[in-house]
Amino acid sequence: MSTSSKTPSSAGVAPWRPLFCSHLSKMDSPEFAFTSLHPAESKDSPVPYVPRARTCIYRGMWAELPENKHNEAPKNDRVYESDLLTMTTDVRMAKVPEIFASSPGHGDVSQSQGSGGGGPVEAVFWVKDVMTQWRIRGDAYIVGQDIEGSGEESSGTRTVKTKVGERMRVVKEEGKDSWSWGTELTAHFGNLSPGMRGTFRNPVPGSPVSIPPSDKNLGLEQQVNDLQDEVARRNFRVIIIKPDEVEQVDLSVPDKSRRWKYTFVGPNGGETPRGKVVGKWKVEELWP
Repeated sequence: MSTSSKTPSSAGVAPWRPLFCSHLSKMDSPEFAFTSLHPAESKDSPVPYVPRARTCIYRGMWAELPENKHNEAPKNDRVYESDLLTMTTDVRMAKVPEIFASSPGHGDVSQSQGSGGGGPVEAVFWVKDVMTQWRIRGDAYIVGQDIEGSGEESSGTRTVKTKVGERMRVVKEEGKDSWSWGTELTAHFGNLSPGMRGTFRNPVPGSPVSIPPSDKNLGLEQQVNDLQDEVARRNFRVIIIKPDEVEQVDLSVPDKSRRWKYTFVGPNGGETPRGKVVGKWKVEELWP
């Protein structure tokens, strides 16, 4: 594994993961509401941050890229697995600097051009077929092109590799040393359709239509087949959500609704006065 981070964990699967993945497999499109914290516009605001929500698409668990026969990108061997949700985004969208600005390091916009982050986020899935809501709270990390390369690693890159790496589980020892963060990033890009890849060559999201883009490479409805397309790759990012708390609300039986909360407690979680500890997670049933 080409990283300066600590050795990934070999702990077991999170207790909520199997059912969560089973439920998502029932969705035609695994959409969810993703909320981050946006710095208040006015210095006179009574609160430093305000919530921002948008609909996103789940792209699988980190290090477990879903199979796609049309993806021609080189891929890592399946030597790791994780309980870390992924999505893709454009670095020019507001969620990226929000994740940096709300992180413990309070990164600025210039830092948000690379890998890093760590700000608090929430993801909410509603799986209608099983009448179940999943709410996932945790921290989000951004993977950009600087995740691997020549020269000294940035503090953001080291943060991602450490914070994400500690939740990656080894499932096959052979191939660990050759596993690459950069390969995984490119494989995510390759898993998108040419039209979706082309959106990373769109004009700056949220900019006025009345002002044409100065960069003539930018425009709508482009198709990108080159997995190393300079413009698209410059804007492409993977967001990794590292869960600390997961809530499952089952409404499938109206008069017997149930709710569970899973809280990450780490390897030394020990005994708890309520609920039970399963691996590194505390599981507690709540009133719905």
